[in-house]
Amino acid sequence: MATSGRAKAVSRSEGKEMESLPVPSVQEMVAATGGTHVHPRYLRQAGEAIAADGKAEIPVIDFQRLQLGHDEEMACLHSACQEWGFFQLINHSVPEDVVEGMKANVRGFFELPAEIKKQFAQERGKLDGYGQLFVVSEDQKLDWADILFLNTQPVENRNIRFWPHQPADFRSTLDKYSSAVKSIVDFLLATMGKNLALDPEVIADKCGTGWIQAVRMNYYPPCAQADKVIGFSPHSDSDLLTLVLQVNEVDGLQIRRNGVWFPVRPLEGAFIVNVGDILQIFTNGRYKSVEHRAVIDMKKERLSIAAFHSPSIHAIIGPLKEMLANEDEAVYKSIDHDEFMKLFFSSKLEGKSFLERMKKL
Repeated sequence: MATSGRAKAVSRSEGKEMESLPVPSVQEMVAATGGTHVHPRYLRQAGEAIAADGKAEIPVIDFQRLQLGHDEEMACLHSACQEWGFFQLINHSVPEDVVEGMKANVRGFFELPAEIKKQFAQERGKLDGYGQLFVVSEDQKLDWADILFLNTQPVENRNIRFWPHQPADFRSTLDKYSSAVKSIVDFLLATMGKNLALDPEVIADKCGTGWIQAVRMNYYPPCAQADKVIGFSPHSDSDLLTLVLQVNEVDGLQIRRNGVWFPVRPLEGAFIVNVGDILQIFTNGRYKSVEHRAVIDMKKERLSIAAFHSPSIHAIIGPLKEMLANEDEAVYKSIDHDEFMKLFFSSKLEGKSFLERMKKL
């Protein structure tokens, strides 16, 4: 969880302290060795990091048509959430200059000298900052990536200490991007509520006031042994909805469907949107979060931006009572969001194992 110091999250339910341990910067290692040497902690077992072989394409949803209330587009969204858990969102409302400005600032941050990036390194007890997450043991396999993780919404949750002041307009651009992306999520969740025959505000009401948004900026250096490392371990996101923006032309996102990994090819200007574990829990399994991972290119770096959207920290995470009206019973237990997040961020990423722990016995 950090490149210097140790960040800790306490799990009340297990009654013990969980740690995320500091790890080196992969970008610095590549700069020092030319990427020819890979430390054993990054090397995966044979077959674990193989290239995807599936050829399916995830659904494409037109945001403007959703806004106009086209029944066919709403049905496509409903199907995407039930059958895929992923879709590409085109014709969205985030201005092009905000999108391009965000891309430029992320590229600019990771191009900074190491000593400047380290000024924003994560500290003990903090998720925010430059470093890594989900490192809970000294012998677990590590991801071939560096990240900058920042809490962006609500505004009072921002820890500006970790917001880079270089590039010069990084902070103002992230502020604009954060608000624009959150507006998309508000509309998507209301539309999903309608598709589930719920009042549009039901999901928002369940989430309470003070919705949480966090932005994770990812840098995946090239690797001469790209087929033996993983940029982001297989996992499903813990949140409601995640919006991913690819920063450069290098692909790497893969999703697991019917036991097969296949690559996602982002459309120009599109967001990749995926259902998170909390939305699967809220809908009692009607909408599906899906296992995904990031793989590495042999010659080129890859950069991406993921915006995670979650309920208020005071919300209760459990199936919506409206979703249980025609169900035999709740599939998932209810737990307060604070505890839910502590469990998630103090766990190693292992496919959908975290969501399995949320099921009722």
